[in-house]
Amino acid sequence: MITRAKSGIRKPKVILSLDTDIVGLEPTSFKQASKDPKWQEAMTKEYNSLLTNDTWELVPPHSGHNLVGCKWVYRVKFNSDGSVER
Repeated sequence: MITRAKSGIRKPKVILSLDTDIVGLEPTSFKQASKDPKWQEAMTKEYNSLLTNDTWELVPPHSGHNLVGCKWVYRVKFNSDGSVER
């Protein structure tokens, strides 16, 4: 089978953004996000909702158990009309 990759045909990756001013302000690390009051508020709301919904709790690790990692993902979410959802 001949595929595009085997034939050397590459399609450039196009990244579309609805609002370049907002998307450009997305932090790339926790250090950057922790300095911005809006992201601090968003992280606090997310953490509190996890605790309120009883979906997450911090426990000490036990030997012999696999740990599940997690990380913050900083993205601005948009409505279908392009306005900021959250």
